[in-house]
Amino acid sequence: MPTDPTTDFLRELLVRQLTTWLPAALQRSRRATVALVWAGADGGGAQAALRVVAAHADQVRGRRVTVLVLADGTPELPTRLGPVEAELPAEVTVHLLPGAPQQLPVALKAAGAAGSPLFSFLDLPDAVTPQLLTAAANGRTGEVLLHAGSRTRDALVAAGFPLVAEVAPVLPDGEAAGVVAFGSRSDRSLEAVRDALWAAGADLGMRLRDPSDPAGATVDVAGEPGLAPLTRELLAELGRGGPREVTELRRHTLTATVYRASDANRALEDLLRSGDLQRSRESGRLAGDEKLTPTR
Repeated sequence: MPTDPTTDFLRELLVRQLTTWLPAALQRSRRATVALVWAGADGGGAQAALRVVAAHADQVRGRRVTVLVLADGTPELPTRLGPVEAELPAEVTVHLLPGAPQQLPVALKAAGAAGSPLFSFLDLPDAVTPQLLTAAANGRTGEVLLHAGSRTRDALVAAGFPLVAEVAPVLPDGEAAGVVAFGSRSDRSLEAVRDALWAAGADLGMRLRDPSDPAGATVDVAGEPGLAPLTRELLAELGRGGPREVTELRRHTLTATVYRASDANRALEDLLRSGDLQRSRESGRLAGDEKLTPTR
């Protein structure tokens, strides 16, 4: 099936994040739900996601996993998914629901997703609604990976996601590829999705930019990035809020910039060496609960 670079990037990102999310979800719950929603064709994403579930058959056994697939305009989807479904453990149930993405709230209710971990992947460049995002929040148990045509941070926060990250992928030819947003309640999941974004982007020769940056500056995700923009942002955040713990600064990096948590560690070490920051402990590795104070 021919795909475009944006579709390839989203499929790779979906695979990487689902690979991280599924084992963790099955460790804390005996049932979990995966919702995969496309406003148009799925571009092979549904097959790739089911292969991830099949690859975790050992963790799935003895539990219950429901996979909902909503893809409008893909009549051949059942035929394509059939061979992959045959490889799934009996504990996995797959529901194919051709039609509009707006069916998601009803589909989740029918699947009994309430109260258990839910991972939603929504590829909806022009069809994001508050009802869909509220359904993806699933009370307090949902995480959502969303591809939209514009920023959705405020809508995700309103839907009940306290941690939201947004990046704007840029294709190798310089063309914009919409906005990828992630909503969660877990710092660990936030770190994982940012690492997945960088890894998928590096594999496909893409760059990332902050959709809130009016200058539209991009960051090359292949290799070690330049940290000057991040150090400036971290100093500005400390100037706005005063002394902050390392954990808070790592979280700010993930929610307010395109950088990774590991980049925040490097930037903070650089700022300590330059004398721009003072730490609350005399030596040793920077711990998450250690407070840093600007010196200037």
